[in-house]
Amino acid sequence: MDFSKEKPSEVRKLIREGKITGPTSGICNGYAQANLVVLKKELAYDFLLFAMRNRRACPILEVTDVGSRSLEKMAKDSDIAKDFPSYRIYEKGELIREVSDVSEYWNDDLIAFLIGCSFSFEAELLEADIPVRHIEEGRNVPMFNTNIKCENAGIFHGNMVVSMRPIPSELVVKAIEVTAAMSMVHGAPIAIGKPERIGIKDINKPDYGDAVTVKSGEIPVFWPCGVTPQAAVMASKPDFCITHSPGHMFITDVKNTNLKY
Repeated sequence: MDFSKEKPSEVRKLIREGKITGPTSGICNGYAQANLVVLKKELAYDFLLFAMRNRRACPILEVTDVGSRSLEKMAKDSDIAKDFPSYRIYEKGELIREVSDVSEYWNDDLIAFLIGCSFSFEAELLEADIPVRHIEEGRNVPMFNTNIKCENAGIFHGNMVVSMRPIPSELVVKAIEVTAAMSMVHGAPIAIGKPERIGIKDINKPDYGDAVTVKSGEIPVFWPCGVTPQAAVMASKPDFCITHSPGHMFITDVKNTNLKY
């Protein structure tokens, strides 16, 4: 089904009911989407500092009160434990399972971080007549680990993860301009072409998401990605962490245009 014109509150309801389970790219066009990191209170400051030091990859949109599953700013009538289509549970940096509801894992010692997502600027790209290939092909966006080191904070360290979209060469400058205006959702690209320079060996073999077609005359363009905190979790190995599954985002009530500059 086409959920591009649905209201965010309706989509979140469908997600809670298990009627939307896949990637959220192209859903609720015009509304911001978000990534998730949930940690024990004792690690919250370290992660907040990590995010502040690595804003391009980890732009924080909202932080919950300790133990709270609801948001005050980005969405009303929200439940962080149920409103993502898919979650990942990590213990000591190891992925132990993927689930559609993390209520049973929740406790009063947890803090949730909502992090900006590049899906939010895709509607702006489409509005500017710039193609977004994974939407065209009905796939999850391709995401890659890189050799770009993040700045450490407390226990958290690791390398940046990027998302890739093939852009026709004559539209690359336009894509830079469109996304640069949205710094709260990753902003301008971090690399253009030559993926080997950032440690990517094969753009047809993403570390997360799905491969997409790169046509003749197109250039792979790479943006900082909100999966970066998951890479930091795997590298830093906290005892417990909840994240979203890559590509399976939270749909906020906030318009993308409100996240410009």
